[in-house]
Amino acid sequence: MDDNLTRREFVKTAGVVTGALALSCPVLGGEAATVPPLETPTATAVPIQLTINGQLHGVSLDPRVTLLDLLREQLSLTGTKKGCDHGQCGACTVLANGRRINSCLSLAVTHDGDEITTVEGLANGSELHPVQSAFIEYDGFQCGYCTPGQICSAVGLFNELKNRHDRPAELAADYVREQLSGNICRCGAYPGIVEAVQTAYRGFAQRNQNAGFMPALGHSSESGGQP
Repeated sequence: MDDNLTRREFVKTAGVVTGALALSCPVLGGEAATVPPLETPTATAVPIQLTINGQLHGVSLDPRVTLLDLLREQLSLTGTKKGCDHGQCGACTVLANGRRINSCLSLAVTHDGDEITTVEGLANGSELHPVQSAFIEYDGFQCGYCTPGQICSAVGLFNELKNRHDRPAELAADYVREQLSGNICRCGAYPGIVEAVQTAYRGFAQRNQNAGFMPALGHSSESGGQP
């Protein structure tokens, strides 16, 4: 080896020689070595039928698909939002047979035959749902990303109270905050959200006066912290 050959030059020369030898040597058996492609496990598509916002949908899907992804990716109902995707923020809240659920945690195949209501299905034509109108009136939002889930959760709360013989005439602020604690607003629009839910519920209670009422649920706190 030339005494004047630097370490860098030696490494470069060795690399070139090694590459040339590798290209010139035939592979054993005369065939190029191949790496088998990775196989992704597949699942048999499952046919289901759901009534979504009053319209019957028949779909075939992977049993691992969540209700949230079915709504957003296959049915283009993007009002339901994907936030944490772990059931912790409530942005994906929808109504299943009138009951509020986190659609990101619910497999679509488990809702075969169910009636699903998303935020798109709450309005009656051009007439907004009372909860939607109240959110607008009291500025119960800022960026709006969590708003569909907040609204669906409030409607679900009203459904839960609807069949109670002792449902209250009004909802105290603390009670609203507790009942909507699973819906997070990162913008901090909680005071408006609480007022919107309280106002919408008053109208709901007035429309259902045929049952007895109790005093307002919860404490009479007027503070506007997290629902």
